[in-house]
Amino acid sequence: MSGLDPLLRAHALAATGFMPPEEGDALYAAAAAAALAVPGLPLLEVGSYCGRSTVWLGGAARAGGTVLFAVDHHRGSEENQAGWEHHDPTVVDPRTGKMDTLPRFRDTIHDAGLEDVVFAVVGQSAAVAAHWASPLAFLFIDGGHGDEPARLDYEGWTPHVAPGGTLAIHDVFPDPADGGRPPYEQIYRPAVDSGRFELVGVTGSLRVLRRVG
Repeated sequence: MSGLDPLLRAHALAATGFMPPEEGDALYAAAAAAALAVPGLPLLEVGSYCGRSTVWLGGAARAGGTVLFAVDHHRGSEENQAGWEHHDPTVVDPRTGKMDTLPRFRDTIHDAGLEDVVFAVVGQSAAVAAHWASPLAFLFIDGGHGDEPARLDYEGWTPHVAPGGTLAIHDVFPDPADGGRPPYEQIYRPAVDSGRFELVGVTGSLRVLRRVG
């Protein structure tokens, strides 16, 4: 399968975010394959930030003839807040003093020409998941990295992955020395231990699993 269109890939690399290029390329390949393996179902991303990973996934949605729903409250995760390592003051709304990545996200998707296949869902992940009804061909979880947000993302979203569909998880670090634990302990391990998912790909901190059964 060919990779993401070079122009779209350039847009992804230019966007603010924390997705390394090799992980983005692997994410695209997994999402595009899932769209073909489970046709007619949408893709969904939890945690879009400024749209970097969303461009790879939007390209995959287009290639697979489907759409991507991008779920984010756009107020920043815990690690994005002032005083934390990944805080970016350029995405703080001066009027409210709060993080607001939605304008940057919309610019990224507009400039990449993906507004016809990428649809922003602005709200708290757990609340959106509680009212979500559609099965998914592909789910990418890269939301809040605290214990509770990660657990709620696992509990709320993974049941929607269709059999034969794909679950991708970012920032999975089996070794505590490499990074934070919640995506590994609250999403990856429960998914594997449930017997509903099998590991099919590893690229950096990205884990790709297939829904079985």
